[in-house]
Amino acid sequence: MTISNTIEPVEIYSNTQRRKRWSAIEKHKIVQETYQPGATVSYIARKHGIPPSQLFYWRKVMESGALTGIKTEEELVPVSEVNDLKKRIKQLERVLGQKTMDIEILREAVKIGREKKLISRQPLPGLEDLD
Repeated sequence: MTISNTIEPVEIYSNTQRRKRWSAIEKHKIVQETYQPGATVSYIARKHGIPPSQLFYWRKVMESGALTGIKTEEELVPVSEVNDLKKRIKQLERVLGQKTMDIEILREAVKIGREKKLISRQPLPGLEDLD
């Protein structure tokens, strides 16, 4: 038995290329390709240089309705932004409700004051629309 002192070359792969960002329309077109007769997800994924699992994920998302905004060509908004806006709307509705209640209380006070003749019939500045 002989021992060889030869060293086999080792190949080092370094990938400095950035990941491709696919637009929603590009994703939609790629997913649509997988539904063509005779096409497989693996083949389409290799064709576009993406992992099959990514393409399966895109199909799942599309089937759940997440890409419906593409058809209308509207801008898509992140869920976090929608949730922030919903919180803001609730806050503004609470403030509006409080102000509406304040106005109703003031109307009742003006009505009672006029009935007891504590308030003149002349409208107060800024309260003309309370009648």
